[in-house]
Amino acid sequence: MSSLQKPLALRSGSVLPNRISKAAMSEVLATPDGRVTPAHLQLYDTWGASQAGLLITGNVMVDGRHINEPLVVDGLHPDNFTALKKWALLGPKHGVHIWPQLSHPGKQSPKIVNDVPLAPSAVPIDNPMFQPPRELTEDEIWDIVDRFAQAAHRCEKAGFSGVQLHGAHGYLLSQFFSPHHNRRTDKWGGSFDNRMRFVSEVYQEIRNRTGADFNVAIKINSSDFQKGGFTQEDSLRVAQALDAMGIDLIEISGGSWENPVNRRGTKESTRRREAYFLDYAEKVKSLIDVPLMVTGGFRTKAAMESAIDSGAVDIIGLARAFAVDPYVARNVFNDNEYTSSVQPITTGIKKVDQMAVMEISWYTMQIHHISQGKAPHQKAHGAFSLPQVLFNFWKNGRAVKRVRA
Repeated sequence: MSSLQKPLALRSGSVLPNRISKAAMSEVLATPDGRVTPAHLQLYDTWGASQAGLLITGNVMVDGRHINEPLVVDGLHPDNFTALKKWALLGPKHGVHIWPQLSHPGKQSPKIVNDVPLAPSAVPIDNPMFQPPRELTEDEIWDIVDRFAQAAHRCEKAGFSGVQLHGAHGYLLSQFFSPHHNRRTDKWGGSFDNRMRFVSEVYQEIRNRTGADFNVAIKINSSDFQKGGFTQEDSLRVAQALDAMGIDLIEISGGSWENPVNRRGTKESTRRREAYFLDYAEKVKSLIDVPLMVTGGFRTKAAMESAIDSGAVDIIGLARAFAVDPYVARNVFNDNEYTSSVQPITTGIKKVDQMAVMEISWYTMQIHHISQGKAPHQKAHGAFSLPQVLFNFWKNGRAVKRVRA
């Protein structure tokens, strides 16, 4: 048996059947007002058959007024509970765990859907897609804490076995972590402990409202690659604090809209090992006991097995690989020479390529093919795929009009 097929016991008592997880990717399949659709169910029914041990959903927003993009799920929409139950049932159907990723984008709520985004401090994002944010009041902070807990409780009642908190990629939790984005002088900012307070309160309130066997995981950055921001040293301290709290799983990622991960400028040692964050994983793994998941860069079965066998990683996170091969976990288990067809997509148009707009849109389209019961395309064709991407923008634009109606 491959080390990738070995079960993993979590603190909650849950057992993941193997070491491959589908990491979160935005599905963009909800109704304009945030309701789950049959397309979500078709998509996760297909991914459930992949034999991956864990499926983490795309963003499930804890506040429908503050979303990261159009057509994203509102976890507290009053009409969503029946659909959430159907979604959760796909886990036991396939013998896998499905965990919704609970998110609040904070100031990373673009101007097409939000005129007044909220943030720990009124520090604007260096990106024309976003309006300058307004600083959260303390009452608003407590309201968001409550919304995370409400959403987690709702997910448990629907039948999901856990949730993941989105504390990476520049979203609200990571904004509180960062000295650059969080310049508050009250108990929610300043010292490391104060910058940890928001996630601590969110976690504790979720624990207060869910059972002991309900899994609570989190995704954090190894760094946000920003001067004066969230450093690797900060991240190591955050991971240790989360471990002490009792978190069930930590996923490692990096970057944000302002500072995305540079996949094309990686050093040779990283290219050989494939994963972007393995060096960091080795450091943090020596400091914590909680299982660690690393997402980003894995392409071959050999590299995945090597990462598990080294002890630096407990779970391999795959994202775009699931968009081009919905049965990727099964194929990895059955093929010792497995190599994913995922590769960087370029148009030759510098600004488009720098923002990774083409990649995000093209892989989202493959997710939509799977949600319609169709086979995804295996490879993009550079600028020749641009008309499809532009059509996708047009479709999202129509959704924005309906959101704002």
